Amino acid sequence: MKTSTLFLGALAAFQYAIAASVSDKCTVGYCTLNGGTSGGSGGETVTVSTLAALKSAVADDVAKIVVVTGTITGNEAVPVGSNKSIVGRGGATLVGVGLRVLGKKNVIIRNLKIQKCLAPIDGIGIQLATNIWIDHVDLSADQDHDKDYYDGLLDITHAADYITVSNTYFHDHWKGSLVGHSDSNSAEDKGHLRVTYYQCHFKNVYSRGPSLRFGTGHIINGWYENMEDAVNTRLGAQLLIENSVWSGIKKCVISTDAGFAVIRGSDLGGGVNSAATGTLTSVPYSYTLLAVTSVASVVGANQGAVLVL
Repeated sequence: MKTSTLFLGALAAFQYAIAASVSDKCTVGYCTLNGGTSGGSGGETVTVSTLAALKSAVADDVAKIVVVTGTITGNEAVPVGSNKSIVGRGGATLVGVGLRVLGKKNVIIRNLKIQKCLAPIDGIGIQLATNIWIDHVDLSADQDHDKDYYDGLLDITHAADYITVSNTYFHDHWKGSLVGHSDSNSAEDKGHLRVTYYQCHFKNVYSRGPSLRFGTGHIINGWYENMEDAVNTRLGAQLLIENSVWSGIKKCVISTDAGFAVIRGSDLGGGVNSAATGTLTSVPYSYTLLAVTSVASVVGANQGAVLVL
């Protein structure tokens, strides 16, 4: 097991984040394990600008890099096959169109804005899938409707595993990110649902930053603003939270049903952690940590669909 290092260079972090390629592979968190996550690297590159073209391009399991341009609208969840990189270019946006990774592996979703997916469509839904990297994605809806009008921004369920969510901006919504969909699904989920949240920002999201059942979560340099409750660890879930920041939130970390958390180097901003201390004190991959005083500035500069490809 490698030891984490302290990363202090805010400018270096920003320069790294914007220097991107459509063929990049996952370099942080759980999606670097289990053979790694390369998406469609090495496959054909195709560019799409319509819903029909997007659906066709991602349907099979052949390695492919799918570059999305413009704004695509609709009201459906698009099934995504294995060995795909779906990458937005120049402000590419999906409105009402979610991406669903069901029973697949080795998928990368980067540099997209995904907005206002009506229930039961998640912005991104990951089920029974392994080695998924969600990076530099902007996920949002609004809080102008009932909490069930839209579904989750990013839900990871049904024994999905080896997932990394990095540099992603969750905002203006009721339901942020759910890991583990049901209290009664322990037989399927235990031993799976290993998820890393790296330098993600939750703002104006009512809850689920994330809400984690049964699984193993690692939150690195999280930034939380204006939430009713932020992180929820449940039903034996183990969380390691490092160098993260909460602002204006009373319930920073909660446990509604016997979940656990280890919190290190973080600023609760006057809020509370009510979770019992857990046993997850290290993870089987190397990573860098921003100083807690740099989290807001660096995460704010790097979050969402800001990559130059």
